[in-house]
Amino acid sequence: QAKPPCLSWPCYWPQIRDTMHPMLSNAVKAARRAGNIITRASEDIGSLKIQTKTYNDFVTEVDKAAEQAIIDTLKELYPTHGFLGEESGESNIQSDFIWIIDPLDGTTNFLHGLPQYCISIALQERGVLTHAVIYDPNRNDLFTATKGI
Repeated sequence: QAKPPCLSWPCYWPQIRDTMHPMLSNAVKAARRAGNIITRASEDIGSLKIQTKTYNDFVTEVDKAAEQAIIDTLKELYPTHGFLGEESGESNIQSDFIWIIDPLDGTTNFLHGLPQYCISIALQERGVLTHAVIYDPNRNDLFTATKGI
């Protein structure tokens, strides 16, 4: 007799992870790379170069480096996709696939040493958001979503 599937935490998680869409899986990879950059930088916040975009809206070299790591990771895999980054702006946004990136969502918290910040990445396909990743590098918490699942 076959054993019934486990539908409770944690044994259900591997079943979900193993069925993750490849684009979502690659977004997770990109988010973790950005998380490594942010985590290293959080050890020496005092040495960061900070610019003010508008009142109480800051950008650091960490934001820029994390966003570039995300773009580089995804662009290598999907060279025809477009990007809309908080720091770098638009690139190839006429594409059917556009990655929307906030590399350090919570920069002000980051600069004050508060551990409430994350990396946010979403994929828009032909005008519809289809996949999203939120990664908190402090807690190693990862949240993903796919339209229809």
